[in-house]
Amino acid sequence: MDVEVLLIGWLQEQLGDGIVIRDELDNNLLDELPTVQVERVGGTDDGLRLDHTLVDIDVYAATRGDAADLAAAIRGLLLGLPGSTVGGAVIGRVRTEAAPISRPYENLGLRRVGGTYSLYLHPVS
Repeated sequence: MDVEVLLIGWLQEQLGDGIVIRDELDNNLLDELPTVQVERVGGTDDGLRLDHTLVDIDVYAATRGDAADLAAAIRGLLLGLPGSTVGGAVIGRVRTEAAPISRPYENLGLRRVGGTYSLYLHPVS
């Protein structure tokens, strides 16, 4: 089960078409704001069904306020997931490991705010 694919699809449904959500950034980032990047950064599993994953979610926007607002909205959506079935997976627990905060980015034409989350999930069947 690919947690990046799962979260990208789910976040796109929740946030709508006006926001670009992807796993990798590209050269058109300034033309595609706001952009949300979802990236698995670690985790563990039990070798059978349970996946405990760590995910970074970074928001890129024209202003720090816009990035912070969207990052806060995403955090709220994620924390509401436990008990839900998403993309063939049951979400058992979601925890904020590092709350959204301004993160450095080399392009001064945009701002980046990101957080890290842990999710416990397993396939539906």
